Amino acid sequence: MVKLADIKAPIREEMQRFEPKFKAYLSSNVPLVDRVMGFMVKRKGKQMRPILVFLSAKLIGEVNESTYRGASLIELMHTATLVHDDVVDDSDMRRGFFSINALWKNKVAVLIGDYLLSRVLLLAVETKEYALLEHVSGAVKAMSEGELLQIEKARKLDITEAVYYEVIQQKTASLIETCCVVGASSVEADPASISKLREIGRHLGLAFQIKDDLFDFEKVNLTGKPAGIDIKEQKMTLPLIHALKEAAPKRRKYIIKTIKKHHDRPKKVQEVVDFVRHSGGLDYARSRMEQHIIKAKELLFTFPKSDVRDSFESLLEFTVARKK
Repeated sequence: MVKLADIKAPIREEMQRFEPKFKAYLSSNVPLVDRVMGFMVKRKGKQMRPILVFLSAKLIGEVNESTYRGASLIELMHTATLVHDDVVDDSDMRRGFFSINALWKNKVAVLIGDYLLSRVLLLAVETKEYALLEHVSGAVKAMSEGELLQIEKARKLDITEAVYYEVIQQKTASLIETCCVVGASSVEADPASISKLREIGRHLGLAFQIKDDLFDFEKVNLTGKPAGIDIKEQKMTLPLIHALKEAAPKRRKYIIKTIKKHHDRPKKVQEVVDFVRHSGGLDYARSRMEQHIIKAKELLFTFPKSDVRDSFESLLEFTVARKK
């Protein structure tokens, strides 16, 4: 499998310059804030979003200060949403470590998320990056609406594949496509190129979420979260939606009742996991995920061949091959 280090090769210098710039935006005179930020910096993730910003920019032009600011805006906002998500989901783990709310409790976690969002606004206003702020703000709005739509639909467990796609387009794909748009916009790309990169990001984001859905049904995964957690939280994911669609009416009714009434019982959760595994749900979701990557590649290949384009292609493949 392709390694993330290889994907970064054409933008290695840009990523190295990005690190201290991003850390500077996290600094605070309040000791508690500084301690929490230090903890978060040490446990950074794969940094796929800054990578996407830089690859999108370099695919078309030369990385500049606006690109660095755009990547910082995205990463600050993304980090804020992760902190808030852990509070909403009452999750004690993030990236294999204790989450902010587990270590400092919900009140601190919510305020840290708010602090990060304030840094997004200040950075954009102080540097007059109003167009980039508009893109990032649109992503925050879409992500929030997507999460709320999912909560609303989870009450009835009646999500169709069409509604599922509406949810993940907003809560996941919107941010990934914004990374591509911000990168392209920072180098003043033409509207046609920005539109193509937006679509590449959309397909990548949809594939990314479907891959996350698949992790929930794997016996062993490296995400730091146990299998079946989406079922415990009554989230309707693509493998489950398809398995229910293909099931006989009596079986479908039983599984839905199990999720509604017994989602807090490990044996019942495992029963649902096994149902999905043996009902073609995983194969169907993998097929849909791969279709999105194919469409993203078709659009990517309309750009001139280069080391950057090759790395972008590798990132698409990495998304569906990753183990966490």
